[in-house]
Amino acid sequence: MTALTQYSRLEATALWRQTPEAQRREVIVSIGDATLVIANINDQALTHWSLAAVVRANPTVSPAVFHPDGDPSETLEFSDDATEMVEAIEKLRDNIAKRRPRKGRLRVGILLLSVVTILALGVFWLPNAILTHTLSIVPEAKRAQIGDALLTHIKAMTGTPCDDPAGVTALNVLSKRLFGQAGNHQLTVVPSSLDGTLHLPGRRILLGRALTEDLEEPEILAGYILAEATRMAQEDPLSNLLKHAGTIETFRLLTTGMVGNASLKAFAEFTLTAPQREVDQEALLVSFEAAKVQASPYAYALDTAGDLSLTLIEADPFNGAGTPTVLSDANWVRVQNICGY
Repeated sequence: MTALTQYSRLEATALWRQTPEAQRREVIVSIGDATLVIANINDQALTHWSLAAVVRANPTVSPAVFHPDGDPSETLEFSDDATEMVEAIEKLRDNIAKRRPRKGRLRVGILLLSVVTILALGVFWLPNAILTHTLSIVPEAKRAQIGDALLTHIKAMTGTPCDDPAGVTALNVLSKRLFGQAGNHQLTVVPSSLDGTLHLPGRRILLGRALTEDLEEPEILAGYILAEATRMAQEDPLSNLLKHAGTIETFRLLTTGMVGNASLKAFAEFTLTAPQREVDQEALLVSFEAAKVQASPYAYALDTAGDLSLTLIEADPFNGAGTPTVLSDANWVRVQNICGY
């Protein structure tokens, strides 16, 4: 792209804040391949923002403040003397917006023509390259948005998630106990069609109703949640979705920030019934240790005799040792009743 080439050597300092609670830090901002590259003063890249998803928070106010689309909590503030960089970002955003495909047949036609042209040039590495690049620049807020959209289609098969207010509050307490205040894992219970657990983009973990009603103690439920979180760390849920949807849908997300409803519906039907990947027990033990939860109750729940989960039992990091309470009795009752009596 001509505009990208024109600004390829442009750099400026700015103040970057990753979260509202984090301190602002001075960074070096440069323009990369369709991204803003944010690096520390030692030229080590900290993050990349897709230029197609950069939003200015204060269009008519100086100093200019930008954030990723859908995530105003992460900000990048330029000083008044970074005029050239701010103008470059604004120009590139305008150029990308003008080139973005429009809805309807023309949009589909241009997308198909682009894909056919690139394939005709013999760039056989393109599908994996597009997938890798897309996964590297999709912000967490966009992943959560895609996860919410996917859940909408899953609800058609599982029913509306259980939402008893006291139960939801207790689940949030459990999430913070297992993953810490900044864990950002959202636990959701669905009433049917899911026997175990499932993870979605945006750090959302789905729990089958039976896990909240049939288990004898919260330590077992914690084990199922930690196992799914470990599985999620080993396989990017957005990658699974895009691999199932195909290269064209991946390219659509890269250029428009959207995933088609048809692809979301197809993946929802697939993922709800697909066999789960086996969790590496060594990695799972690390998760139990980090969360300060005994592994043995979960291990015996998987296999009463203990033969299939012997590693979890023998290497339990807290076997016989005291650990913080996973959930109070009152909150455990609230979780068990989240779907109603």
